[in-house]
Amino acid sequence: MDGCSASVWPRLEPFLLGALQAAPPGKLSVHYLRKMACYVRSREGCYPRLGWLMWRHIACGKLQLGEDLAWLYFETFDLLVRRSPEEKLEWAEALSQCRSPRELDRQRSKLSVDTLQFLLFLYLQQLNRVSLRTSLIGEEWPSPRSPSSSSEREAKTNSHIKNWDDQTHLTFVQTHLAELLELLVEPGDLGRSAQAPRDVQLPAAALQGLSLLLEGSASHGRTVHPVHRLLGRAPVQAQAGYSKLSHSYSLQRLQAWLRQALTLNPFGMSTCLRSGRKLTWALQVEGAMKRAKIARNTHLAPPGSRVVLMSQLYKQTLAKDSEKLSDANVKLHRCSEAFIYLLSPLRSVTLDKCRNCTVVLGPVETSVHVQSCECVRLVCVAARLTVAASSHCTVHILTPTRPLILPGNVALTLGPFHTHYPALEDHMASVGLAVVPNLWDRPLLFGGDGPALDPASYRILPPAEFCPLVVPFQMEGDTCEVPGGLPLDYQQAVEACEQRVQDWQKMVKDAHLNKEQRRQFQVLVEQKFHEWLLETGQRQELDSLLPPTITPSYPTGHKPSDSDPSEPLHHRKEQAAKQAVGRTPTVC
Repeated sequence: MDGCSASVWPRLEPFLLGALQAAPPGKLSVHYLRKMACYVRSREGCYPRLGWLMWRHIACGKLQLGEDLAWLYFETFDLLVRRSPEEKLEWAEALSQCRSPRELDRQRSKLSVDTLQFLLFLYLQQLNRVSLRTSLIGEEWPSPRSPSSSSEREAKTNSHIKNWDDQTHLTFVQTHLAELLELLVEPGDLGRSAQAPRDVQLPAAALQGLSLLLEGSASHGRTVHPVHRLLGRAPVQAQAGYSKLSHSYSLQRLQAWLRQALTLNPFGMSTCLRSGRKLTWALQVEGAMKRAKIARNTHLAPPGSRVVLMSQLYKQTLAKDSEKLSDANVKLHRCSEAFIYLLSPLRSVTLDKCRNCTVVLGPVETSVHVQSCECVRLVCVAARLTVAASSHCTVHILTPTRPLILPGNVALTLGPFHTHYPALEDHMASVGLAVVPNLWDRPLLFGGDGPALDPASYRILPPAEFCPLVVPFQMEGDTCEVPGGLPLDYQQAVEACEQRVQDWQKMVKDAHLNKEQRRQFQVLVEQKFHEWLLETGQRQELDSLLPPTITPSYPTGHKPSDSDPSEPLHHRKEQAAKQAVGRTPTVC
């Protein structure tokens, strides 16, 4: 074979967003997927597009999966399909008008997916399967010094997020390439080949399925193509064994060409860490930022491969609204005691090993994944939320899908989305997210191939503990309230709290204090307020909202209008403080 004239690599998004971060059910093994590949080609209405009703029949009747799990996989795959915001909003409106399970099922029946791509998507769930041999490495015998439950061991085993590791993606494709290609071949051809060995042919049309996982570029070319289009180029066709007579590829030669062409994703996390540009903010405290690592590849990566990494942010309040964040896959890694506001429309967000942080996000088009975090408060609008191996975290979310609770969680709290910023509704429209349906309080517990999860691992936030969050930054926009409003119980709780404040102010007014008494009482109230700020840790966030004593310098090409939503309210420190932490009584 001549030297390979192109390079091919695994796409980031199918691995990042498509592979659920838990071991899949045993019925999704390659043995059953081969049977499914035969079945869908033999039944009308299954190939080349597979509808929801037929997939439910296969999943529930053949693979013995529950209907909720069947819909989870179908819905997750659909999140990978790039649709226009208008299409997404129309779909959301149609779902919100369904008043019964029958109407909902009728609406879902209008949804279909590419059959071959869906087969590869189901195979991709093997990415996070934990083998018995792997789980035993490093621990031949249980240690009496550090006893742990099975759930704790499972959480530790799954704590490494393979979905971000481009080297793992490459190894997965290289290891399973033969099985992936076999799912694309006509089952009858494979059967005849076993009886009378010959070179199996793969129809050119079937390679569109492989483009779910692979993309590439011509030699020294910067333009990225799906793999089926790359294979349509004449020089590559000759190397990959294309036959113009049958319009198909030799499976043997195609596999050999792919193995030679496969390489590490040039837009993956490894490259971003090595040569990505630093993402800067106007307000940064140099001493606290020395340990931080903030990088992006958004200046050169194509859509679907844009990555922003923020690692080891410590005791910082960072806020950004920028085109550099729009449509990016963001990872927050090992951030501690930080307050992070990413107020732009995002593609996906992962929080990994963060502690004692508050994270407020702009609308997330696909998924937000929380992994191995502790005492994190997350506020977001997102198409999907998943939480795994995290403890004492609180998530306030608006989402059209059921929050996915994975193994290893302790004391997780779910609450309604409770904040806004001026550009929020415009950002939601740009990614196709609506205020209805909103399933924030209907989580789905998914244990994968392990034991059933404990429903006590999470709770719904009681209205009595509810307090709205104010984003303390000035921006342009028209949004002036929580999109869709608060659920009735929580709105009543807010009104009751406001009434108590008014009653307290009236009581002070009716006390008829003289001028000196009012001054002394005001000092006492402010003293108690600042003591509360220190006790709760809120003082750190408020202090970090103040600008530095020296006017910040902007990097080249970095204009204030493009950098921070946040020229903070430094001329009104006390008002911003009270907004950021909730209202405090003042003496009338």
